[in-house]
Amino acid sequence: MAAEAGFIEVIIAVGILLAAAKLMGELFSRIKLPIVLGELLAGMIIGPFALGAFLLHPETGESILKIGPELRTLGEIGAIVILFMAGLEMTPKEFLRGGKASFTVGTLGVVVPFFAGLLVFQAFGYDALQAMMIATALTATSIAISIQVLKEFNKIKSPEARLIIAAAVVDDILAIAVLSVVTSFGGSEALDNIDLLDVTFTILKVLGFFAAILIAAIFILPKVITPRIWKSTGSVEGIATASFFGAAAIAGTLGLSPIVGAFAVGMALSATKVFEKIENFISRIGLIFAPLFFAIIGAQVDFRTVNLDVLMLSAVVIAIAISTKLLGCGLPSILFLKNKTAGMRVGIGMISRGEVGLIVAGVGVTAGILTSEVYSTIVIMVAVTTIITPIWLKMEYRKEQKNDNNGSNKTVEQKSE
Repeated sequence: MAAEAGFIEVIIAVGILLAAAKLMGELFSRIKLPIVLGELLAGMIIGPFALGAFLLHPETGESILKIGPELRTLGEIGAIVILFMAGLEMTPKEFLRGGKASFTVGTLGVVVPFFAGLLVFQAFGYDALQAMMIATALTATSIAISIQVLKEFNKIKSPEARLIIAAAVVDDILAIAVLSVVTSFGGSEALDNIDLLDVTFTILKVLGFFAAILIAAIFILPKVITPRIWKSTGSVEGIATASFFGAAAIAGTLGLSPIVGAFAVGMALSATKVFEKIENFISRIGLIFAPLFFAIIGAQVDFRTVNLDVLMLSAVVIAIAISTKLLGCGLPSILFLKNKTAGMRVGIGMISRGEVGLIVAGVGVTAGILTSEVYSTIVIMVAVTTIITPIWLKMEYRKEQKNDNNGSNKTVEQKSE
């Protein structure tokens, strides 16, 4: 009976969180704000530490909405699906085409926020492991929102757009590598106990695994996942799903983050003939798992821990999050693009932490590395950077449009004279 009651609790929580995420996502879509932010806020509002505390079971008197290990597992599956979808967004050729510029910008977009965050939060008195997890949350970039703005202003083919996309891929791969390193430290509490050789080996292991799974997938998956072999309905999609879950399992077995494997398989399949079929299928799966993941992440925010100290810490984290991306990504982009305005747009486009930052926060709180106060701080940072990025980019491009219009008006006036 206890097992059955636990199962009922899970399906009730899934139903409530999914419905809330979709309703809030719809609202945010209509007011032209990022849907992912609405889904995150939905979880925060309806979660067990907010309105969910008032949804009581008629017999037991306890809240019917509980975030237990089973629901967290569903959230982790959602993270794997999201990273597979992210991998599908760029082919290996597009990734390599960015070359030196994307590698430099992407690398500095990880190194600068990480070390700035690490130094600042150790100075604030946090132990090494917590400081490193906060610093890791500051590294990853979410470009989905920036891409929407670039599309809106027909700038998706511009040099800065191409650099943003390629650099963000490098950024995310390295951020995942850093996440794997940090989580591998387990109970370590001081930087003095960290062996630099172990850190280097773990990073190389992540990059080596990513390269190996990518190469294997490029050569093997197109031959395996093909309509010539799988003719019955759903077989191609099923084998593709098994592939990215299998790669995620291999990565997890090796002590790495499972999302590394899912991302690599997605990137490999982006260049296959069955890409459109798989993308159409996984986007439908994502319609359920993505909002559920963000709602579960939001629901774990304990508002009882949000006080003046948390808000002050959040202000510091947000300031570091914005300034380090502008410096780490914007300044080198100016040198590569030879254009100050375009270069700073790259920096702005890389500010949003989005889903990858939330994944880092989720991993940290699940592993017991982050306290509820620090977790809430990271979620606030993700929410603020997610709001700031599209607004700032839109202001930049509207300024350009205004200047272009003024320039054309002056030309017309000169001709009439």
